[in-house]
Amino acid sequence: MPHPLHTRSFRLLFLGRTVSALGDAVVPAALALAVLRATGSTGALAVVLAAAMVPRLLLLPLGGVVADRFDARRVALVADLVRCATQLAVGIQLLGDAPSLTTVAVASALGGTASAFAMPTASPLVAGTVEPAGRQRANALMGITANTSRLAGPALAGALIWAAGPGWAFILDSASFALSATLLALVRVRHVPVPRRSVLADLRHGFGEVRTRDWFWTSLLGHGVWNGAAAVLMTLGPAIAIDRLGGEATWVLLLQAGAIGMLAGSLLAGRVRLHRPVLLANLGLASYAAPLVLLAVAAPAPAVIAAYAVALTALGYLNPVWETVVQHHFPPEVLARVTSYDWLVSLGAVPLGYALAPLAADAFGAPVPLAVAGLLVLASCAGTALVPGVRRLTWPATPQPQPAEPVAVH
Repeated sequence: MPHPLHTRSFRLLFLGRTVSALGDAVVPAALALAVLRATGSTGALAVVLAAAMVPRLLLLPLGGVVADRFDARRVALVADLVRCATQLAVGIQLLGDAPSLTTVAVASALGGTASAFAMPTASPLVAGTVEPAGRQRANALMGITANTSRLAGPALAGALIWAAGPGWAFILDSASFALSATLLALVRVRHVPVPRRSVLADLRHGFGEVRTRDWFWTSLLGHGVWNGAAAVLMTLGPAIAIDRLGGEATWVLLLQAGAIGMLAGSLLAGRVRLHRPVLLANLGLASYAAPLVLLAVAAPAPAVIAAYAVALTALGYLNPVWETVVQHHFPPEVLARVTSYDWLVSLGAVPLGYALAPLAADAFGAPVPLAVAGLLVLASCAGTALVPGVRRLTWPATPQPQPAEPVAVH
């Protein structure tokens, strides 16, 4: 099987996603610093972040319907152009002397709306440009570029902010979306047209595809708990690391170890193909219980950092494998809708974790919610081993053929 990068359309897609991922990785640090500089208020920062998150969560299922119905490439291209404009608007605001918080919040909301339509297109774009036998390697490459961007993004953000100010980070992100849209315009993607019916019927059909596969929806529940627990760790972990594990350097080392682990897991996914991918990947995700519990008992810093690195390596491996399994086992005409439900569960659990963690810590002390989160991760992820579909699911004996009719190439 030729390497996916030997295929022109995937090569263009990969280059575009790499550029936009690097641009996106610069933005979080720049946004936080810019809003705090302008307002001095963490509440203002929360408003801007919520402005992006709320429409993203509300519109994800609709984004999946639109991507399946109107071709994932076109939807992704339009979404990139919208985000190019919104990031440019924020950048221009931040370059001025008195940036408007309202303008930044509105632009963030429009960007969040565009991302709700863009996120479900990722899996159909890979499936539509790469043959089945090469998809795990292709998804691993996408994971590698995303995780490399997360590793390099903060350093690049720091350099940009120091040299030119946070506004230029958004200008860079805007340019990355413009380049991504240009490359998407050159990509040819296989598309299976969806029968015309109401939006509600499309939503029901996509949900029906999810509901009939016990391996998928039970894994989604585990993934949602994992993401909620990760929010608990991100909320309560820094204070424990600083107060009881050696200071700020410990927390920074933990985050860097996790980023390196994610990258290592993505590299591993490009080389290792497990016979029972969902079962073993979910068991790997259960390892996230270890750093949660170790933080709860204030274990020595090296043990916490090592456990976190292992857990994030498992996540880095799971993501490309999960994408590949979904692409193999769902019909291509519902991939965007299925992906949108996946994102909805995972992203929806994050603000819940952020909200509950400080409340529980105030009531019972930080170790309790960390330990409870660890036990929930262990039960929900390892518990999928009890599901017959999870235990039985394997790769198809032969690569899944592309449907002969109807297929449109754009």
